[in-house]
Amino acid sequence: MTSDLEQVLFVESGFGCDQHGQNATKACVRACRNAIEFNSIPSVEKLVPGGRNGLKLNIKIGTPFPNTVDLQEVRKVFPYGQTNFELVEGGLCCNSGVSIPELGDKNDDMIIAVAAVTVGY
Repeated sequence: MTSDLEQVLFVESGFGCDQHGQNATKACVRACRNAIEFNSIPSVEKLVPGGRNGLKLNIKIGTPFPNTVDLQEVRKVFPYGQTNFELVEGGLCCNSGVSIPELGDKNDDMIIAVAAVTVGY
C-alpha cells in the first residue's frame, strides 16, 4: 500500500474500542484518531510538494466485521491530505463483561480496531 508514495515521512499506529453498541465504525474512528492525535507537523508546507493538500495517507485498519465500517465517517478523522483505506479482518471482538441495552448493546461484546497510518507524498 505504500508503493504509491514517493516518500514515506512516518507511520503512526492507534487503538480504538467500542465497549457498548458493537459498532466497528466507532472503533475504527477511535483507532485512527488515536494514531494521529498527538502529532504536529509544522514543517509540512515546506517538506511536502503541495503542502497539506499534497499529503497522502495510507490507512490500514484491522477490525472485526470490516464490511460494516462506514468509511465516510472514518475519513472525517483526517482534516487534510488524500486518504486511501484498506480494511482487513482483524482487531478483536471480545467480552466486555456486561450488556447495557440503554447504551445500545445487543450483547456483551466489545469491538477493538487497530490502525496504521502511513503519511507521505
